[in-house]
Amino acid sequence: MIELLPERQPQVVRKTGGAPAADMACGKASTAGSVSQRACVFCGSRVVLYPIADALHIVHGPIGCAAYTWDIRGALSSGPQLHRNSFSTDLQEMDVIFGGEKKLEAALLELIAHHQPKAAFIYSTCIVGLIGDDVSAVCKRVSAKTGIPVIGVHSEGFKGTKKDGYRAACEAVYTLVGTGDISGISPHSINILGDFNLAGETWIIREYYKRMGIEVVSCVTGDARVEDIRRCHGAKLNLVQCSGSMTHLAKMMERDYGIPFKRVSYFGIEDMSAALYEAAKFFGDDPAIMVRAQQLVRQEIAAIYPELQRYKQKLVGKKAAIYVGGAFKAFSLIRILRLLGMETAVVGSQTGDAEDYRQLQEISDPGTIIVDDSNPLELAKFCLEKDVDLFIGGVKERPIACKLGIGFCDHNHERKEPLAGFVGMLNFAKEVYASVASPVWQFAPRRAKRVLAATAERNSNGAFV
Repeated sequence: MIELLPERQPQVVRKTGGAPAADMACGKASTAGSVSQRACVFCGSRVVLYPIADALHIVHGPIGCAAYTWDIRGALSSGPQLHRNSFSTDLQEMDVIFGGEKKLEAALLELIAHHQPKAAFIYSTCIVGLIGDDVSAVCKRVSAKTGIPVIGVHSEGFKGTKKDGYRAACEAVYTLVGTGDISGISPHSINILGDFNLAGETWIIREYYKRMGIEVVSCVTGDARVEDIRRCHGAKLNLVQCSGSMTHLAKMMERDYGIPFKRVSYFGIEDMSAALYEAAKFFGDDPAIMVRAQQLVRQEIAAIYPELQRYKQKLVGKKAAIYVGGAFKAFSLIRILRLLGMETAVVGSQTGDAEDYRQLQEISDPGTIIVDDSNPLELAKFCLEKDVDLFIGGVKERPIACKLGIGFCDHNHERKEPLAGFVGMLNFAKEVYASVASPVWQFAPRRAKRVLAATAERNSNGAFV
């Protein structure tokens, strides 16, 4: 048992066999001195909104905040590439003293005239909140002059955590919803919420629903267009993948437009199949949709299952640690690893809620460490204690795995290979196998000791002469 900061102890649970799910503290500010893996409010709003490809995104604050640009998330666009440009008002000392409103307005007018975007999002950073710039007033003036929606995102970093940034993003994008024409939308139509088209994953999922006979009105926000978001209130169902980032938007649309929503995941065979079946069951007035869904699932699984079994033979008994942003992804990863014969020894998230952690305890194996809002030291010690073979996380977890001599799999937004859908399941299995089975780990000091110990045991048992 490792030592934890006293304030951190309620946020870590070890599952014991047969015991009911324990209550975990979560949804609170990070413990001082813990060096949380979480990001700020601005980061949360920026990564959710910026895949809207035909909108202008401008960071109102010091230039350093503009580091959160397109290259931190592998979201692709099938058309406009405006979202790949990073714009900032680059507030300096004099702007902090006298205010940055004039600078913001001038920047917006120049950029809108040059790029002709369909909308503009202005992200308020910490310094803007402190000096009191009236960003909303600037937005109204510029919108009146240019004729496009200019939307302020209240994402001052000190207001909370990345999860609060998700909420700010939902409220900003919701100002577009309900302003477009919904004529011509199919009665069998959906919106995909919380998929960001990482490595083209939205295109894979759209194609599945198209094969089933379901129209995707809008994906918010992967490969999104402003006009599609304006008319997304015409869809009959919202499917929410990244529940942490988009549930707030789904609830607002249910409240104001009566559109129900379902939480789904597109990772792994089980959850991908369930997502398709959920949509098919909702449109039960057309039984042919379910028939097509069943055919699609059979065909896709048949194409990848034999190769998955070959990888499983090499991975049985291996152990993994999971630390991701949203808990929804952790559920899918546990099921995927189990399908590959692997055990999840450590699992946690940055933004999970009480219900998420109850579910994680229910589906985890006895002895699993479940953690909320962890830090590098805790994660490193948990990985060493459980002697894991693989760490699944994001860019901030990669150095931990490398320093410990553990295989790493990037399942965050920096990746460049699709991991969603059935084809994504196969890609993931390949990456896990390549990471875990790489011969390089025999040269890592900790792994070398394991190899030497196993060799000594075989020799003592007479396996070698």
